[in-house]
Amino acid sequence: MSTTYTVRDSATMLRRNLLHIRRYPSLSIMLIAQPILFLLLFVYVFGGTLGAGLPGQEGGGDRGDYLVFITPGILFMTVASVALGTAISTATDMNTGIIARFRTMNIARVSVLTGHVLGAVIRTGFAVVIVAAFAFLLGFRSDAGPLDWLGAVGLLILVAFSLTWLTVGMGLAADSVETASNTPLFLMILPFVSSSFVPTDAMPTGLRQFAEHQPFTPMIDTLRALVTGTSTGSDPWFAIGWCVLIALLGYLWSRRLFLRVPAK
Repeated sequence: MSTTYTVRDSATMLRRNLLHIRRYPSLSIMLIAQPILFLLLFVYVFGGTLGAGLPGQEGGGDRGDYLVFITPGILFMTVASVALGTAISTATDMNTGIIARFRTMNIARVSVLTGHVLGAVIRTGFAVVIVAAFAFLLGFRSDAGPLDWLGAVGLLILVAFSLTWLTVGMGLAADSVETASNTPLFLMILPFVSSSFVPTDAMPTGLRQFAEHQPFTPMIDTLRALVTGTSTGSDPWFAIGWCVLIALLGYLWSRRLFLRVPAK
């Protein structure tokens, strides 16, 4: 099938997923509400204590400093939360028989998966804007310039793209929608064992080594440096490398499952 037909079919599947988002907004609301609740919890319940322990603050930081520190991690969790919703929607398609019907139609098979991924990236964009606006309402301020913000947006899109391909594979591999809702939960847990909420230097040795070498830490550190206008160092290269690797493995896994595993 030609590239033209693949693009056309992908656009059709994207439109289908966007209609689902508009007609069933409850899932999107839940996925956006979760990171907002985390933001409120950590800033107003733990922010005073955790902010006082932030490095580089004369006399210790305060709740406002902690808001600046934690916001990039919350934005990352927003991306992971929407990716989790993609696993659920993919598993729903697999278990309702619509995939079997698509396979009888003269369409590019990869377009079904592409529609899910592109739809998730667009939904991620809306979710990130809402959560970021909420952080600004709480008092988040930044010295980042236009290029820094452009880099932050690009990184979030890349992270969303890579995690979505991974969760599409999880949705295809799940034997039920319930399983698909639980399998990607590690994407919400791993940020807690990273630099999202506290500096990794404050962790015990073994946990610190894990936190510093897991994929999410360089992504969050890069995002934090970009949105605060500080030096990124070598973290962007590690962040991009991990994103490319996750996206490639997720795509190959998803494609293999979609082509070989019968729809349920």
